[in-house]
Amino acid sequence: MPAKTQLLDIIAIQADIARLGLDLSGTMSLVVERTLPLIGADGAAIELADGEEMVYRAVAGLAEKQLGLRLRLGESLSGLCVRTGEILYCRDAEDDPRVDREACRKMGLRSMIVVPLRHKGENVGVLKAMSRVPDQFDDADVRALRLLSDVVAAALYFAAKYNADALFYKATHDAMTGLANRAFYIERLRNALALHRRDKRPASVLMIDMDGLKHLNDSFGHRVGDAAIKEMARRLAACARESDTVARLGGDEFGMIFSPVDQPMNGALLVHRIEDEIAQPLSFEGHTYPLRASIGLAEYPADGLDVDSLLETADRRMYRVKRLHHGGVEHGGVSERAQ
Repeated sequence: MPAKTQLLDIIAIQADIARLGLDLSGTMSLVVERTLPLIGADGAAIELADGEEMVYRAVAGLAEKQLGLRLRLGESLSGLCVRTGEILYCRDAEDDPRVDREACRKMGLRSMIVVPLRHKGENVGVLKAMSRVPDQFDDADVRALRLLSDVVAAALYFAAKYNADALFYKATHDAMTGLANRAFYIERLRNALALHRRDKRPASVLMIDMDGLKHLNDSFGHRVGDAAIKEMARRLAACARESDTVARLGGDEFGMIFSPVDQPMNGALLVHRIEDEIAQPLSFEGHTYPLRASIGLAEYPADGLDVDSLLETADRRMYRVKRLHHGGVEHGGVSERAQ
């Protein structure tokens, strides 16, 4: 059996999952975060199978930069776990022929436990715990992760029991707004960059932060704040085409990917069009409330060639705009090059 403290931790995790309801994305994020202290892991991930690929849908610690990453199912320990349905333990990635050694070295990963996640009798993914240290885990850790995987599997069942497609949808979309979630946003950005490296067409990445949500919540209550988040989501979606991606990244933060875009792309016009769409006051239950957002723009390939650099640039520009807003200055989230 797992250690007594581990059992108590798993019970606490289960209680927290119950409070999340049918929010599968939130459940997976909670589980990977809590896996780290549960068994002393340096990283954790939930990977779900999608056709012949494994997709990182929730990550923590050592695996944090892998969110949205796709790997061939037949070329990883996680894929082997899904195919066999067995719990797999890699004591040292340096001498285990089942793992992708180069990928492990890139992450700094030496040992890992991989446990299957079952849904309706099928292995649909894995819960993986990782360590930078060889042979980090013991039998109690393996059993604890097995129990935790059962908790995740139950969440998969209850989130998807009414609809055959609900499992994928719940794993990739925000429960409140119906927009893509952070994992799916980053996955779509990876895919867009891979496409544009071939055809050389540009793309635009936006980070958007609502202004004044805390004031709405504190002054008028969370029902008004939730209505503002939903309305912001609706207005951002109205600015997007079928080929674009709109996501709620968490709290009051949103993201957009415009892909493809025409060359040359006028970033200022794009940002101002979105600002105009947002600017109308929110009408809710007979009252009106102001809506505004700070927007940062990064353009591929001019501002970066990879996911991290584009998101960091857009995020930095968004916070610069937010500081200007707080200082009472109206400003669009135009790229630094265009100013």
